[in-house]
Amino acid sequence: MSPLLSVRDLRIAFSGQEAVRGVSFEVAAGETLGLVGESGSGKSATSLALLRLLPASAAVSGSMRFARADGVTEELLSLPEKAMRRYRGQAIAMIFQEPMTALNPVMTVGRQIGEALLAHAPRMPRREVRERVLAAMREVALPDPERRMEDYPHQFSGGQRQRIVIAMALINKPRLLIADEPTTALDVTVQAQILELLKDLKREHGLSMLFISHDLAVVAQVADRVAVMRDGEIVEQGSVAQVLTRPQHAYTSNLLASAPTMTTPRDRPLATMVRSGV
Repeated sequence: MSPLLSVRDLRIAFSGQEAVRGVSFEVAAGETLGLVGESGSGKSATSLALLRLLPASAAVSGSMRFARADGVTEELLSLPEKAMRRYRGQAIAMIFQEPMTALNPVMTVGRQIGEALLAHAPRMPRREVRERVLAAMREVALPDPERRMEDYPHQFSGGQRQRIVIAMALINKPRLLIADEPTTALDVTVQAQILELLKDLKREHGLSMLFISHDLAVVAQVADRVAVMRDGEIVEQGSVAQVLTRPQHAYTSNLLASAPTMTTPRDRPLATMVRSGV
């Protein structure tokens, strides 16, 4: 069976400097691939390239093929912009690290979730939009949605705002969800709740997910496979069990050693990450 998403030799350059160099990976239907690496490794640039949201000054080459629901595979890089707009938010949706940057502070959350729906179904009756918005809010466990859909983003906690962003991303029932550091700004307890929610939604909807993080421990909780990225390149790929217990690349070993665990000796210094060329 063909993968849902197939990326081959993706290269991204800004002002002549390559930020992503020859990246290749696949995401199968119903699978979660964790893309892991330090800040500046090229993870977010890769995710934005998939939705063609990089600035016009970015030079992008390679292949990004996506399998439609009817089985036809399309090359995202060469799609006309009008066709690409149909993909964004409908076939492929994205949630971001800081929900306040993705939410309009002067618009009610119900209206914002509804606009994500109307962008692809502009003639949908108002009553149906409201019903779909309420259903999306309930699905992500936002309390009292009938009342709170009239509230504004600042009236919600950080974890609730992330749930709102997830509701916006999933209301059009996409096939692939890109989650770019979705729990980094949250405390540990709320982080665990959001990760559990994403796992539940993936199972209920048969979602595929590209989960991007700098934290291997977080990725291990949600991913089926892991791709480790360093300085614009993928240095290792494999199952979660293989990468976490039998890493093949020194960088992956250092990433694991740099994160403290409950069993890490307090008198032993953590590994430090040294960027190449520095």
